[in-house]
Amino acid sequence: MNGAVAGLSDLMKKTAPASAAGGAAAATQTPIKTSDEKTADEKTADDKLGEKIHQIDLDKQEAQAQDMAAQFKLRYMDLRKFPIPPEALQIISEEQSRANKVLPFFSEGAESRVGVVNIADVAVQKFLASVAREKKVKLVPYVISNDSYEKAVMLYASLPKIINVSRDVTITQEDLDKFSKLFDSLPELAAKMKEVNTTDFVALIFAAAFKMNASDIHVEAEEEKIIVRLRLDGMLHEIGSVPHEMWKKIIGRIKLLAALKLNIDDKPQDGRITLVLQMGKIDVRVSTIPTAYGESVVMRILKPQANVGMEQLGIRGVAFEGLTREIDRPNGMVITTGPTGSGKTTTLYTILKKKNQPGVKIITLEDPVEYKLEGINQSQIDPSKGYTFADALKSILRQDPDICMVGEIRDLSTAEVAIQAALTGHLLLSTIHTNSAAGAIPRFLSMGVKPFLLAPALNAVIGQRLMRKLCEKCKTETSLKPEESQRVVKTMSELSPKSNITFSIDAAKFFTAPGCAECKGLGYKGRVGIYEILTMTPEIEKLILGGQMSEFDIQKQAVVDGMVTMAQDGILKAAEGLSSLSEVFRVAE
Repeated sequence: MNGAVAGLSDLMKKTAPASAAGGAAAATQTPIKTSDEKTADEKTADDKLGEKIHQIDLDKQEAQAQDMAAQFKLRYMDLRKFPIPPEALQIISEEQSRANKVLPFFSEGAESRVGVVNIADVAVQKFLASVAREKKVKLVPYVISNDSYEKAVMLYASLPKIINVSRDVTITQEDLDKFSKLFDSLPELAAKMKEVNTTDFVALIFAAAFKMNASDIHVEAEEEKIIVRLRLDGMLHEIGSVPHEMWKKIIGRIKLLAALKLNIDDKPQDGRITLVLQMGKIDVRVSTIPTAYGESVVMRILKPQANVGMEQLGIRGVAFEGLTREIDRPNGMVITTGPTGSGKTTTLYTILKKKNQPGVKIITLEDPVEYKLEGINQSQIDPSKGYTFADALKSILRQDPDICMVGEIRDLSTAEVAIQAALTGHLLLSTIHTNSAAGAIPRFLSMGVKPFLLAPALNAVIGQRLMRKLCEKCKTETSLKPEESQRVVKTMSELSPKSNITFSIDAAKFFTAPGCAECKGLGYKGRVGIYEILTMTPEIEKLILGGQMSEFDIQKQAVVDGMVTMAQDGILKAAEGLSSLSEVFRVAE
C-alpha cells in the first residue's frame, strides 16, 4: 500500500509543474472548456463517444451472459430482440421477478422458458424449483444479461393485475351499460375519459362505440396527448383525449386483450378481441402500427350481420333484375368494387345467404374471416405459412364446391385461377379495388389476364359506395342552388332509355338536416348503399376482345346498355329523402 501511495505521490509531483501558476508549460497549455463553453459539434462528438462507450458496455454484458451460459451448459437469450407474450409473465409476479432477477418470456403447454441473470445463485435455483412445483410446470432456464432483464421487466407495468388471461375479455354487458350511462353528449364523454383508470378507459371507449353505433375505434399517440376517434357512418369524429403519460398503460391494456406482444412497438401487429355480450359474442379486429410518438391502434367492431335480403341492399329496377339473373347462373364471376369500407363484404355475404341452400356447397377464402356464416365453409388465408389466395383456391376447387368466394383478387395468379374456376362450372364471387364498375375490366387486363378468357368468365361487376342517411327526426325539405340544379340535370340527362327510369328535377324534392339530439347534432344517422351494376353484354364483350379500350369506353357502353351510375343512383335516393345532395356528390364523384 505504501508503495502504491508513493507511486501516486510521484505521479502527482511529475504533473505539478504543468499546473504551476507562472510556469512555461502553463502558459502554452490549452485551457479546459466547461460544458457550456463547448460548441455544438464538440457536444455532438461527446454524445456519440458516450453512446459508443455505453454500447461497448452493453455488448460486454451480453458476452459475459453467453460465457456463463456456456459454463453452465445452458442456452443464452437476448430478451431485447424477443417478442414476449403477456400470458408468459403470469407465471411469476413482478415482485418475485425483481427479487430474483428472473423473467418468464415464453410459455407453451406445461413448459415455460425463463430468463435468469445470475444462474449461479443457489437462492435463485431454489426459487425456480419452488415455482415449478407450485405451478406444476417445467421451467427451462436461459441465461440473460442484466440490461436485457431490466428492459424486459418493464413489461409488468403494462400488465393489469389479473390471474388469468382470456381471449374472451371480461367487458360485460353490465360494464357497457354502466359506462354508457355516464355520458349523454360528446363533451361529457371527453370529461369522463380523463377521470377513469386504464381498465375502465378501454371499457368506456367500447361503451361509447356501441352507444353511437361506431364501426371503428381509433386510438392515436401524439406528442402531448392520446386522441380517441370514432368512425360514425363512415366519418371520423374525435371524442376526447387524455395526457400522453397514460399511453404505456393504455397500449398495454389493449395489447393484452388482443393477445399481442407487449414489448414489440416497432412493427405492425394484428390481433383480435372477443366481447361476450347479451347479443352474443362480438369480435373486434385490432391493428397496431408504429408512429412517431408511440403507436396507432385501430379496432374494427365486427358486429353480427343483420339478415339483409337482396331487396334491402338498395339495388333497384333493371339493375336488380340483371344482378339476380347473373347470380342465379351456375358459373361465371360476380365482382364487387369500391374502396375500403364501401360495403363490399356485406354485398357478397348477402348474395351468399341467398344462395345458401341445403343442396349447394359454398366455400369462402377470407383474410381475415370477419363474420361467421352458418352452413358455409370459411377458410382463413395465412400468407406467412404459404396459404395464399391463389394456392388456397386451387385446393378448394378439389372440394367440389358449387360457389366460391375469394376475399380479394390482388394478383395475376389469383385472377387466373378464379377465371378458370368460373369457366369450369363454378360461380365465383370476389372483390377488386377500383373506383368504378367499368374500372374492373382494365384492372384485370393490367394484371395480365387474357381478354379471350376474361370476356366469357365475367358475369357482372358491382360498383358501390356507402352514403350517410339523413336523420329522420330533423330532416327538412330544402331548395337547390342554381349550380346544384345544373349538376343534377347534367348527370341525369345521361340516363339511358334502357334503364326504364324517368326523372324530372321539377317534380323531385330534396332534403337536408340541421342536427338534433337523436343524431348527436350530426344531421345523419345510418348509411345506405348506392350502386352501379355492369352486366356483360355482347357490345362490352367485343370491346374486351378488341383489346384497345379504356375505362371510359367501357363506362360509356355500359350506360348505353342501361347501367345506372352511382351518381345517378345517389340522386334518385336523395330525391326520395334518404340523403342530401351534398352527401351524394361527396361520395359518388
